[in-house]
Amino acid sequence: MSAPGSSAVAPAARQLFAVSGVLTGDRSRTRRLIEYAVSLAPVSGRPVRFCFLPTAEGDHPAAVQWFLDAFGNEPGLEASVFTVFPRPSAPPEHLLTQDVIWVGGGSVVNLMALWRAHGIDAVLRECRQRGVVLAGQSAGSLCWHAGGVTDSVTDQLDAYDNCLGWLPWSNGVHDDLADQPRRTAYRKFVAEGTLPPGYATEDGVGLHYVDGELHEAVSVLPDARAWYVTADGEREIVPRLI
Repeated sequence: MSAPGSSAVAPAARQLFAVSGVLTGDRSRTRRLIEYAVSLAPVSGRPVRFCFLPTAEGDHPAAVQWFLDAFGNEPGLEASVFTVFPRPSAPPEHLLTQDVIWVGGGSVVNLMALWRAHGIDAVLRECRQRGVVLAGQSAGSLCWHAGGVTDSVTDQLDAYDNCLGWLPWSNGVHDDLADQPRRTAYRKFVAEGTLPPGYATEDGVGLHYVDGELHEAVSVLPDARAWYVTADGEREIVPRLI
């Protein structure tokens, strides 16, 4: 597992880790970001209970199998998967027993609809209050914020502002992909006020929030960056390489 963060975080802190996964080249580098999320759990003397929610991917069997292959037999971990198709695989309260929850990428619109239909959003709120580390990539990054850019509704890039909103900022993911111009679209929506100011991440970058504030940005890629974007411009954030 990756080393913990550079500064101590109180055991009962509310931690969110929002990531742009690595979509091109060696995708195994996304695993390093997942391992970093696991390292944030204030657990010692027992395995870390770690649950994967592939809701945004429609609980695709390949996504479930990837997780089980990657983490099912990992020393020091007690891994599980929570699915909702065709019905929840366990009571949502199973999530309250976890130390770390990782939300996969896919459709953030479908993710939010299904979570709300099954009451998973309320259970996750309680998880946050109890100090469970909540993390995820792409849609699993947007969901904690006020909103962001998505192609979940049409084949165009749209603004979506009906996420959980536990963080008051918007979120831009995959901020460096030339073939899917999220970077331009995100800045346009923020500039016109459709989305509030927020944080954008290039692939390989994760934002670690503690108690509702940005604690630090980290990256598995040496040249990747995060950005704080407002209607007036943007500020570069150089992540700590992990």
